[in-house]
Amino acid sequence: MAAFAKTSIFYISVGFWLILGVECYGGWSNHMLTVQTGGSVTIPCHYDKKYTQQKKYWYSEIDKSKTYTNTTEENLSVIDHPDQSLFTVTMRNLQNKHNGTYYCTVETGEQPSTTVTYEPHLNIQSVPDVSVVNSSVSGHEGGDISVQCLYSSGYQNKVKQWCRYKDQSCYTVGRTDTSQNPSVQISDDGRRSFTVLMTGLRLTDSGWYWCSVGDSLNPVHLTVTEAEPGTVKVTNNKLLTVWLPVSAVLLLLLILVGVFTWRWRQRPKQDKPQIRERNGSTTDIIYSKPEDPVIYSTINDENPNDPSKDITTYSTIDHVPGSEANPPAGGTIYSTVAPH
Repeated sequence: MAAFAKTSIFYISVGFWLILGVECYGGWSNHMLTVQTGGSVTIPCHYDKKYTQQKKYWYSEIDKSKTYTNTTEENLSVIDHPDQSLFTVTMRNLQNKHNGTYYCTVETGEQPSTTVTYEPHLNIQSVPDVSVVNSSVSGHEGGDISVQCLYSSGYQNKVKQWCRYKDQSCYTVGRTDTSQNPSVQISDDGRRSFTVLMTGLRLTDSGWYWCSVGDSLNPVHLTVTEAEPGTVKVTNNKLLTVWLPVSAVLLLLLILVGVFTWRWRQRPKQDKPQIRERNGSTTDIIYSKPEDPVIYSTINDENPNDPSKDITTYSTIDHVPGSEANPPAGGTIYSTVAPH
């Protein structure tokens, strides 16, 4: 953070506060953290790695109180995270009496003896000017996350940004692709909400960010974990994930068509039609289909116009090889048909 003042005296809006040997970093001095009445907020306080072993505290301008790190009270917790070079301040059940300016402070043990690393101003509102749907999000390495930021109607035309606490790098509405950073896309729906989409996440992207609209902001913590073992990192192969199922379906259809065609070609030849042959003037021989018994019918029609004579039909049933049907005993059926 760039220092804007290095002095032994600095001014507070409610009056003069004299501190000897204080270095103040005010890169975010004009920002307000808007929090809903009765809600809570977690504020990150970054510091230089060389101060890892030094004492740090949260200073309230309202009651001039100091709360050192690793202290937990009913509505206030101040916890140091030396591995991340920051300490966090969590304030709960916030009310109007908590409106005011606070300081993240490090006792350097050198000259100057105290360093103010962050100077947030809390503004407690029934409907916050700027808020987030989720103040903590997580994703896998190579994956993506989405954050929804809300703002009041009075901020409709204010600049919307997604910024990182660590280096104060900010992205505005639109899409940004670089070789050093994940793809960041910010879209404003124009209805008191804008969405931040980060894709191609890296482990180093873990940390604190904020949704910023105008001079108001709200913090968001991002956690990026390693990709699960056995999974493939997805970056620019979304088309592959779409075409693989489609290709599988097309291949299956092709196989089914091939099987159907083969079965069609291997089907039994069409049964030969029955053949009716005329032997002389009195006998008809009818050959049935190969799978049925062959029936020979002999019709005596020498005097078809003589009403005094019956017409006798002799049916001879022979067994055809390959047929499951067996002829009746004797192989011949006699039947008499009376003329009409």
